[in-house]
Amino acid sequence: MSLLASITVSTVVPTAQAAISLDRTRVVFPGNEKSVSLTVRNQNPELPYLAQGWLEDAQGTKLEGNSAFTVLPPVQRVEPKGQTQLKIQAMPGASLLPQDRESLYYFNLREIPPKSDKANVLQIALQTRVKMFYRPAALAEEAAKLQATPFQEQLTLTKTGDGYTVNNPTPYFVTLIGASAKKGAEVVKGFEPLMVPPKSSIALGGSAAALGTAPVLVYVNDFGGQPALTFRCNGSTCQVDESKRDK
Repeated sequence: MSLLASITVSTVVPTAQAAISLDRTRVVFPGNEKSVSLTVRNQNPELPYLAQGWLEDAQGTKLEGNSAFTVLPPVQRVEPKGQTQLKIQAMPGASLLPQDRESLYYFNLREIPPKSDKANVLQIALQTRVKMFYRPAALAEEAAKLQATPFQEQLTLTKTGDGYTVNNPTPYFVTLIGASAKKGAEVVKGFEPLMVPPKSSIALGGSAAALGTAPVLVYVNDFGGQPALTFRCNGSTCQVDESKRDK
């Protein structure tokens, strides 16, 4: 009997390797575009796979037909060592989304393996889940102008007791994946990756003593890169030291 099990890419499965892959680790959907194209590849040299794509909102609820976005086609065949494209298409409901800040969605891509012709075979369907940020047109234009001085550099830190709070005054989501006392150092104990929503503040894991007076935070940019921000603290407030910007 064949058993089909679905797992996420964050799950460790030593004997399983994804056949279907995506060409990026996040999606930015500019509000001035009608659609965004993604490339899907089949890494398997012998077998065709089906690729199934769909979107979820920030709460993990699958988007239905009358939502702001749809995935086209929702399912397609990808030949061995082949590649194809799918589109995330904006629907009329996208115009109703907030225009003063980004909106968060999740794009899901599941591989469906061909049915095995052998008995008692365990088939594992791997699933990729990446963030999709809807970026209103005016904010997309502004972000493009800020390539030399990324909007993430507007983050500030506030010290309270033996901890720091991350303040994000921008209309963009900022994902932080590292916190250390200096560039290249080990991540401090107690830190966990976090995403700071637009115009909000979140406590940063790890003690202020361990991070010191020049904390370094690593963020993920629009292209999946991982630049570092070095802060300069004065009293209980810390700002990004632009002179130590990653080149």
